[in-house]
This record gives sequence, structure tokens and C-alpha cells, in this order.
Amino acid sequence: MRIFKRLAKPFVVPGILEANILSRKSQKQEFFQSTSAIPPEWIEPFTDLSDLIKTEHKHLPTSPWVPHILNILSGRRGSGDLERSLDAYCENFFIKLSPSFVAYILKSDQLCKYSETAFEFFKWASKQKGYAHNLECYVFLIEILCRENDVGKVRCVFEEFKEKGLLLTAISSNSLVRSLGSLGMVEELLWVWRGMKENGIEPSLFTYNFLVNGLINAKFIESAEKVFEVMECGKIKPDVVTYNTMIKGYCKAGKFQKAMERFREMELKDVEPDKITYMTLIQTCYEEGDYSTCLTFYQEMVEKSLEIPPHAYSLVIGGLCKDGKSLEAYVVLQDMIRKGCRSNVAIYTALIDLHVKNSNLDEAMRFFYRMRNEGLEPDEVTFGVVINGLCKNGRLEEALQWVDYCHVNNVAANPMIYSSLIDGLGKAGRVGEAEKLFEEMVEKGCSRDSYCYNALIDILSKNEKLDEALSLFGRMEDEGCNQTVYTYTILMSGLFKQHRNEEALRLWDMMIDKGISPTPAAFRVLSSGLCLSGKVARACKILDELAPMGIVLETAFEDMINVLCKADRIEQACKLADGVVDRGREIPGRVRTILINALRKSGNVELAMKLMHSKIGIGYDRMGSIKRRVKFRVLLK
Repeated sequence: MRIFKRLAKPFVVPGILEANILSRKSQKQEFFQSTSAIPPEWIEPFTDLSDLIKTEHKHLPTSPWVPHILNILSGRRGSGDLERSLDAYCENFFIKLSPSFVAYILKSDQLCKYSETAFEFFKWASKQKGYAHNLECYVFLIEILCRENDVGKVRCVFEEFKEKGLLLTAISSNSLVRSLGSLGMVEELLWVWRGMKENGIEPSLFTYNFLVNGLINAKFIESAEKVFEVMECGKIKPDVVTYNTMIKGYCKAGKFQKAMERFREMELKDVEPDKITYMTLIQTCYEEGDYSTCLTFYQEMVEKSLEIPPHAYSLVIGGLCKDGKSLEAYVVLQDMIRKGCRSNVAIYTALIDLHVKNSNLDEAMRFFYRMRNEGLEPDEVTFGVVINGLCKNGRLEEALQWVDYCHVNNVAANPMIYSSLIDGLGKAGRVGEAEKLFEEMVEKGCSRDSYCYNALIDILSKNEKLDEALSLFGRMEDEGCNQTVYTYTILMSGLFKQHRNEEALRLWDMMIDKGISPTPAAFRVLSSGLCLSGKVARACKILDELAPMGIVLETAFEDMINVLCKADRIEQACKLADGVVDRGREIPGRVRTILINALRKSGNVELAMKLMHSKIGIGYDRMGSIKRRVKFRVLLK
């Protein structure tokens, strides 16, 4: 065997070996010199089988180069060396990518969601010797960039496109109008529109709709209206998409009446509204708090047998719940279930909240458990509503158990949950625990809002810890949390109770200076405090100062009269009643009714009866030729 192996080895003379090596090196050098002279070939996206074959691109066999280039783009996505990889591949195979090939790659599904890669590929392609992007390259790249809302790059590519002076086609114009319109790029949009006219391209219905949508997205409502009018007067009439776009624009601009005019116009023009028309109107009505109109639109959809999306059910049921119309909400819920549409968390949360507000906690909890039995997991909003209901009904321990459940199951505790717990703990006399929970909020990643502050300030004020409440009021401002009218109302009430009237008045002035409009409840606290301290005139003066600011508190005098009667200060109440009538602020008959009711409610039934059977307030006494109204103050004579 050893002999065989030795004989099998080739016997080469050393000199011949060196000559062979030199020869191979020379051949290799000659090969590379010869190949470097070979010009790279422009490749197309489709295999050219024969000049005789005439067919559409979608039926042509794709070039084998396409998947390779797409693999490079996919593999080097975000790596930073995409340009080097493309250069190496093209040099290795002596190819260059034609504009048609580049356009085909940009149009591919694999690249449409990756704007950065598409942009890099587009820039790399332009660096090829003898290359120039065609119209499709620009159009397809702009489509990709617009989908990603990359306005900066779109503007850059579009400027380059304009400089090239490429001739627009009908297809490319439609694509550009749609893409640029989606971003509301009006200047570029109108440039394309002018280019269409210059090139004799007749706009289609789609082009008009894309243009109207672009103007609406850019909030150019009046310009969109002009295009709409052109369509109405021309050969191409507005369709349901055009009307939907205009209605969407009006709703976004807060012009709901105009939206309704367009909606009614659809019927006159024989354009049938679709589910998008109704959804836009229902959404707007819900945001405006017009829940009854939401129901009307829903009923129209039912009558027309239109498909009702789950979100429409959520809005209608949610609106009815906010309006306190539980029966109507149940009817819509049953319709939804009958049509095979599954309920969702938002709908159940609205129903639970409705029953909590109606003090029907047992029914609210039944809906809560029903939701969980259907496999729907409550979110932080649902838990907030449930915990709020439990706390308000004194079931604090049960509420705390659900808070623990939220912690264990990684449900984020929102400010509503904390404010409900703080309020519940305060009402249960567990002030220390409420304060501790308030401080723990930030540690657990939940920012404190005005509801949390107000809940603790209210607790401290009612538990004779007013200075701590005022300190918390200062912290509220330092932490950038807005002080609400309710915050001021709580503190003024506490200060008046401790006879710190001037401090209460300073808070009132601070509230007005900050532009916070007082509510009837806020003025009731102020006027009650002043009236009970004998400063009725001052309360009236403050009320007079509110009128020029556009703040009219209709029940202010009624509240003041009620407070005075309740405090058995009948003489002051009568003087106030006379002042109200003398200044023409209220008709005598209404003031008389207010005073009678105030006396009756305060237990002064005899005076109420005396006033009712007298001419006080509405009758007149004659002194010769002089006729004078009988004053309320004679009631005590």
C-alpha cells in the first residue's frame, strides 16, 4: 500500500512547477483585465422571452434578479451598509438596474412599509453611471413616503421631480394627488393639478375625490367647496365618497350645520348615504354631547339595513348612558346582540357607570361580572368606575380588594381609582391612610391630577385640617396641576366656616383673576358666608361685578334669600328681595314666590302664609296721586 501511494504521487520537476504557477497567475491577470473591459448590462424587471410576445406586465415572468435585489434590501435594512452591498452585488455580476427595474422594486409589497430603505435604494440607484429616474420611480417613492407621513423627504423628492420636467400621465397624476392629498400638502397638490391641465389630462371622479380629500386634510374648506361646486356643474358629479369627505371636513372644522346641509342634500341628489356617512355624523354628535341625535342616526341605519360597526354601537350606547337613558341603551344593546355583534369593554363600562350614577350598585356589579363571564377583561377605566361606585356606597374593603387585584394583574391604577379611594377613606374617617395613599401615587407611577388633589383637600377641610389643605393647594400649583373651580369652592367653604372671611374673599379674587368662571355652587358658598356674616351688600356687589364678565348666575338671589331665611334673618331677606325688584333684576311675582318657599322651608310657615295672603310685592298703596308697590319689608310689621 505504501509503495502504491508513493507511485500515485505525481512526479514534477521543480522548474516545471514554478513555470506552471507563473503561467496560472498570468492567465488570472489576463482574465481580470479582459473582464474589466466588459460593460455592465442594464437589467429589466421582466424576462424578455420574445419580441413577438405582447402582453401586460402582470402576466410577464419576473426577472430572476428581482428576488436577489429584494433579499439584499431586506437583509441590510437598517444596517447602514446597504449601498456597499448593492455596489458589490452589481459589480460582481456586471449589472446595472434600469429605471424600470428600480420602479418595480419600489412598487413591491416587500418595500412599501419601509420608507427609509426605499429612500436609500432610490438615492443609490441615481448614482449609477448613465442612469436617470423615470416618472414611476418618483411616483412610487412618494407613495411610500406619504404612507409613513414623512413630509420632509416627500418635499425633497417632489422638488427633484419638478426639476426633471417629466411628463405627467393620468395614472401618475391620480397617484400623486392621492398621496400628496393624504398629507394635506396643498402647494404640491395644486402643482400636479395645474400640470394635469397643461398636459390635457382629464380628471376622473377619483382625481376629484383625492383633490377634495387633500384640501380637507389641509383644512382648506373653502377651496374644497369650490372644487365640489365645479363637480356639481360639470360632467363628473359628486358621489358618496365626495359627500363623505366634505361632511368629514365640516365636522372637523366645527361646522356641523353645514355637514347636516350636505347630508340632507344627498337625498335630493339621489346619493345614498353609507355607513361611513352615518359614522362620521354619529362620532361628531357624540363629541358634541348630542346623544339623542346619535340615536336618530343609528335608527336610520337600522331602517336602511346598513351594516352597523361595533364602534357605532359603543358611541350610541355610551351616549345614551351619559344621558341617563338606560331603557334606550338596553334596547340598542339587545339589537346589537341579536345581530350577532359581540359587546365590548367600552359598552359594558358605560352601562356600569350609568348604574353607579343612578345609585344602583348591585345592577352595576351584575354587568361587571357578566362582562368577565363573557371573556372580556376589564381595563383601568372599568375598574375605575367599579371602585368609584363601591367607595361611594361605603363598600371600601371590597374596593380595596379590587385595587389589589389590579396590582397583581398589572392593570395600571389611574388617577380616578386613587381619587375614589382617597375620597372613600376620608368618608370612613381614615384620613391618615388617605394622605399616605396620596403620597404613594407618584412612587407607583401614577401622576396626581386635580381630582386627587380635590379629594384630599376636601377631606382635610372637613376634618378641621384647613391649614394642611391650604398647603396642599400651594403644592398643587407648584406641581403644575390645574386648580379648578371645585378646588376654590372647597377651600372657601372651609374658610367661611372658620370665620376667615377675608382669606376666603382673597381666594375668590384669585380665582377670578386666573380666568376661572365661578359656578352657582361657588357663588353660593361665597354669598352664604357673606350673608351669614351680615355682609349682604358686599355679596350683591360681587354679583354685579360678574355681569360685565358674561357670568350670569340665575339662582344667585334665590340662594341668598334661602340662606338668610334659614338663618332666621328675615328682615335682611326682605331687604334683599326689595333690592332685587327695585333694580329690575327680577319680576316681583317671582321674588315673592322665592321668599314664600324660603320661609316655608326654614319653618316660618306663619310668615309664609301671611306673605301669600297679602299684597306684599305685587300690590300697591296709594298716597293721594302717588302709587307705590308694597315693600317686602312690611312683612315683619
